[in-house]
Amino acid sequence: MWDTILHRMLQRLIVTGRLRLEWPDGSTRDYGPGGGLLGEAKLTEPSIVRELVVRPVLALGEGYTDGRIETPPHKLYDFVALLIRNQQLGHMPGWFEAAQKLRGWLRGVEQRNNPLRSQKNVQHHYDISDELYALFLDEDMQYSCAYFADRDATLEQAQSAKKAHIARKLRIEPGQRVLDIGCGWGGMALTLARDFGAQVIGVTLSENQLATARRRAEEAGLADKCEFRLMDYRLLEERFDRIVSVGMLEHVGYPHLREYFDKVDSLLSEDGIALIHTIGHVAPPGPTSAWIDKYIFPGGYVPSLSEVSAAVERTNMWAADVEVLRGHYGPTLNHWRQRFEAALPKVREMYDDNFVRMWRFYLVVCEAAFEETFQGVFQMQLSHKQYAVPVSRDYLYEDDDHRMMHAAQ
Repeated sequence: MWDTILHRMLQRLIVTGRLRLEWPDGSTRDYGPGGGLLGEAKLTEPSIVRELVVRPVLALGEGYTDGRIETPPHKLYDFVALLIRNQQLGHMPGWFEAAQKLRGWLRGVEQRNNPLRSQKNVQHHYDISDELYALFLDEDMQYSCAYFADRDATLEQAQSAKKAHIARKLRIEPGQRVLDIGCGWGGMALTLARDFGAQVIGVTLSENQLATARRRAEEAGLADKCEFRLMDYRLLEERFDRIVSVGMLEHVGYPHLREYFDKVDSLLSEDGIALIHTIGHVAPPGPTSAWIDKYIFPGGYVPSLSEVSAAVERTNMWAADVEVLRGHYGPTLNHWRQRFEAALPKVREMYDDNFVRMWRFYLVVCEAAFEETFQGVFQMQLSHKQYAVPVSRDYLYEDDDHRMMHAAQ
């Protein structure tokens, strides 16, 4: 019975490209008209068939992680991208779409991230091992979207470009107090202190990140300019000339978006500028992937632009500029994925095969989501005063224009 139901689901779902599926009994069937992506997979146990019918999103990730769904590592991206591309065309069963809508409506209940729960969620992902992240991130340990203004840039160059782009938007002057909400391993804070003379306070809920950030500040001779705290941003009561937050809003949760921006409002000085960098949907709000929520980012939520805008509108701040970065996170994730695969011998020394497959699936499904869905990155510049930020974006590219003119001469 379950074989028949899944077979019919796939017949309806795959309307572009082709999926070649080997069933547990050894038979092989093709789905879709062909052309474009070709996905291949093998179902190794009958149990996964039923689970794919009943809870397809969760079962897909779980089945690949535990080996009940097999596809060669170099073909996993095409397999996942094919499924996501076809899902976007709206041919999933009606009950699945209804369940997704219900989860969307319940997101306000599911994502109640009080300070204690937030810390547990963050530590679930970030405190597994700094060594793992060092294997696939750039040298500065930037775990967020890079900026590929040059499509041939290395990951290190693109991450440096991201930090420079953000720093220009912050318009930092020496001696200004800067708050870094969700400071990670300290890369942004160290850059702002070293290159711009800022006094930076970084807050994180990850003990691993805190220890690494403090060590890096000491080694760089910047401990007097960078203070890192294990602290929930909601407990801060100080005022700052600048606020930066990169890749942290995704951990806030839908019910706390207004609380987050209200706090930024209260912490930002009257003449200050804040720069919020976050993954976001340029599509109607929807639920977090059940698999991502359970295994990778518990309590996480990717907001839509409409949700972020609604929260900002209720503060006393201008949305001085909103830039949507598209076509940058997919390449970033591709770099991470290639580095992860190249480092597999070292990864296997630390983790078992199930973890390797889980992490590979995580990187693949995120890359495919950015390439196949209406998902990008928002950089939102906020200020209390209308003219705290220049009225055009020319200032962001003055150095580039100068270099181009000099080269032409």
